[in-house]
Amino acid sequence: MAILKTDQEWMLLALKAAGETQNLGETQKTCDKSDKTARDIPVGAVIVENGQLICTGQNRKELLNDATAHAEIVALRQATTIKGTWRLAGTVLYTTLEPCPMCAEAIIQSRVSKVVFGAYDPLSGALGSAFNLYTGKRIYPIPEVLGGILEAECSDLLKQFFAKGRPS
Repeated sequence: MAILKTDQEWMLLALKAAGETQNLGETQKTCDKSDKTARDIPVGAVIVENGQLICTGQNRKELLNDATAHAEIVALRQATTIKGTWRLAGTVLYTTLEPCPMCAEAIIQSRVSKVVFGAYDPLSGALGSAFNLYTGKRIYPIPEVLGGILEAECSDLLKQFFAKGRPS
């Protein structure tokens, strides 16, 4: 599949959203009530339809103390609110990190038409790195997948985050 210039442009916006994650939780306390600050892993997502931005989402798992608040889920929730329907057929979801199993299934359930991701996740990536939820017999349509868009930039953001050490 050809990489479109617009794929890179939308991924840059997802990267910007991921970078903003660093500022969201700097004063959020961890649930163990220590004086450590909880910092969310910098992952960003963007949902686009017909070349128009619908919404962005950032990982807010630590900030919201919600295990489901991954960037993709946050963006899917916002998009369904904005569009007034959970059916997001015709949309493209851009995310800086390969979706995990929870996010990959939510993307299918939301009927997103295409997923574009930046960095591969060999530990929990569910679109081919660790395993692939989009193979085999499925009831619902499987979105088109394109991985490795701005992979170096997306990976570098994560490496910088983990190099600082993660409180908690």
